[in-house]
Amino acid sequence: MTPTRTALVTGSTRGIGKAIAFRLLREGYAAALNYRDDRSGAAGVMEEARALSQSTLALQGDVSRPEECDRLVLDAIRKLGHLDVLVNNVGPFLERPLGETTDAEWREMIDGNLGSAFWCSRAVLPSMRQRRTGCIVNVSALNAEVSPGMTHEAPAYFVAKTALAMMTKSMARLEGRHGIRVNAVSPGFIETDSYADWHPDEQARWRDQIPLGRFGRPDDVADAVAFLVSDRAAYVSGAVLHVHGGLWI
Repeated sequence: MTPTRTALVTGSTRGIGKAIAFRLLREGYAAALNYRDDRSGAAGVMEEARALSQSTLALQGDVSRPEECDRLVLDAIRKLGHLDVLVNNVGPFLERPLGETTDAEWREMIDGNLGSAFWCSRAVLPSMRQRRTGCIVNVSALNAEVSPGMTHEAPAYFVAKTALAMMTKSMARLEGRHGIRVNAVSPGFIETDSYADWHPDEQARWRDQIPLGRFGRPDDVADAVAFLVSDRAAYVSGAVLHVHGGLWI
């Protein structure tokens, strides 16, 4: 009998993270869903998740704090037995010119988008190295490797996401010898709750620039992650997979 594969997805009770976690559950994973402080919201999501699979649990943890990352990962390993997959999905967003960004806002963007992935990855590496297997996927962002578009409007966010893409490649280089693959997905405009607040004219302006003619869906990102952690991607490491419908080509 093939052992059940296991996964921890940070920030997985809504949006892209929820779609990723639910896709892995449908693939047969035992999955730990993570939330920061919305216990009642997490309970509702868990009802949906358990309709897909009983092999799921919810773990509280603020991954912008290193000690919380350590606790979260160790808790997931203890309850699931081991971790085959870590998806670093958490990533707060701030649209603010650099000259108007406060110290607290800068730290929130760096710790939330880059620090969280670093601390959770560091926490899971010893067990993955010991088992000589594992997959880590970091959720980066559309503008992380290119300069046009919105980068000047949200510089702290994109600085963190650019560094995350570099960290992905560095980890892939160093951890490959331990049988660990590290990749990233770089989503473009995805139809999450935040885009529902956009003015229709603004939505249309950006949609017209996308060669495929539509915004992405959370499931589009989840499909990419599911591929990267699967055996079909067994020789893929250090990649940043763009999920943006052809924008920024």
